[in-house]
Amino acid sequence: MDILSLLIISGKSIVIYVFIVFAIRIFGKKELAQLSVIDLVFILLISNAVQNAMVGQDTSVPGGIAAASGLFVVNYVFKFFLKKSKAFSNLVQGHAVLLIYKGKVLHANCDHALFTMDELKAAVREHGIEKIEGVDLAVLEVDGNVSVVSNDFKQKTSLKRRGHRMIQKPT
Repeated sequence: MDILSLLIISGKSIVIYVFIVFAIRIFGKKELAQLSVIDLVFILLISNAVQNAMVGQDTSVPGGIAAASGLFVVNYVFKFFLKKSKAFSNLVQGHAVLLIYKGKVLHANCDHALFTMDELKAAVREHGIEKIEGVDLAVLEVDGNVSVVSNDFKQKTSLKRRGHRMIQKPT
């Protein structure tokens, strides 16, 4: 195996990585702890579908190392630019979504984030708050957490869910 073949494998892996990051960003994301059976099967099938595109017929150890090396490098570069560039971070990760403000559900934001009322009520209950009216602020964070603030903005808790961008501010 020559160095050019290994660089091609690494390059293909980088292209697939970038594609998957943006595809997940476009079609929504969930944190690993919140995966449903459908989400898990989807991730397994995606990984199987792109494996041949990355390494092709090369099942050698150097081929695998080249693919993994490309993925490590592009992951490091993404994390570097996420930290250094607000615009890049917004493009890749999106924005927080305000779901509840002073006991009132922001339905447009919930709809945009594909967050159902049942999920919202469950998130509120998981934070120890009986009713939505008792929530001062609930935010779907970019990292998939649902942050809930109650008791006149004094008590904050956080819960993993999914994230998108903010589309409506409270009035």
